Amino acid sequence: MMQLMQHKGVRSGSSDDRRVSLRLTGNVVALDEGKYVFESMLDGWADQQASRGLLAVTIERRRRFIERFTDYCATYPWQWQPRDIEGFTSRGRSGSTVLLRSTLRSYQTNVRLFCDFLTDPRYGWQTECIARFGSAPEQICHDWNSIAHLVDYEGRPGRRALTFDELEQFFDAADARVGAIVQAKRKGALAALRNTQMFKTIYAFGLRRSECIGLDVADLRSNPVTPQFGSFGAVYVRNGKGSRGTGPKRRTVLTLPEFDWIVDGLGHWTDQARPRMTGDWETNILWPTERRTRISGRYLNDRFAELRDEAGLPEELTLHSLRHTYVTNLIEWGYSERFVQDQVGHTFASTTAIYTSVGDDYKNRVLADALKRRTENRDDT
Repeated sequence: MMQLMQHKGVRSGSSDDRRVSLRLTGNVVALDEGKYVFESMLDGWADQQASRGLLAVTIERRRRFIERFTDYCATYPWQWQPRDIEGFTSRGRSGSTVLLRSTLRSYQTNVRLFCDFLTDPRYGWQTECIARFGSAPEQICHDWNSIAHLVDYEGRPGRRALTFDELEQFFDAADARVGAIVQAKRKGALAALRNTQMFKTIYAFGLRRSECIGLDVADLRSNPVTPQFGSFGAVYVRNGKGSRGTGPKRRTVLTLPEFDWIVDGLGHWTDQARPRMTGDWETNILWPTERRTRISGRYLNDRFAELRDEAGLPEELTLHSLRHTYVTNLIEWGYSERFVQDQVGHTFASTTAIYTSVGDDYKNRVLADALKRRTENRDDT
């Protein structure tokens, strides 16, 4: 009897309580009932994710995708079928732009999570949709129609660390751009110098793009173990990539002897160039724009691509390749895997291993050392 009442949409005190939990307003007559219920679903899902501690940007990104997926289906969630996610995935694997497996899997995960929320009886969406529309949401992502996570790295095979020659070519092109602007007496020399120093800082400390952009002057720290580096013995990262629901993770990245050249560059930027860009404005941003705001990640990506092309380097190299290069170089120079893992802020050693692509010179050197040890052992016997 109770199920019949719920399916018929009988109004009661408990129904009003349920509407509060569903983010629906009982005394509202919607002009477009389907759109009204769908938006209420998205609002309720956002509340659930926020309660789990997820970042607002993550919640908003997921919401936009579900809206896009709904437009593709041309139906609302209570009408979705497994063939909808299958068709959407097939379209992403064909055409002029083929999406990565990891991208498609993240899209499927968003749909799976949304459907999990809608089919959870504790939220009452299935009962409400049956009462209103005669059909209920169901889970459309299953093991038999979704991409499985089978390997650690699913990025493009061409992505790799830069060689030492490529690094030199890239930074030469960056320095040359600054010199050309100064010589031509054109505007933009300070911005070009800032960009160049940011690229060098990303490489010298193995930073993610967002970590570098988020630095303040106060994040440049001294290290009593390396007093020769002055105020640039370490970088305090406050915007590190967090795990699920943890928020940003903080870490201290030490300045290593192999990157002592970064000290002069940071000193020149903070003492001479940066004050000319900020003027009389009070700001703690280490890399300010002409408007005293932080630059965007897309802007930095575009500047990297321009310099990469000027240097004649392969297109598969991205800004993130500088971080891969840092990890690879540290392993080649003999730093322990645990130390490298802490420097770059990886939770798992397997992630650090993915970033490592040591060169032939390093592998040949390791092989030569192994052969030498074996020969010495034979001589001893």
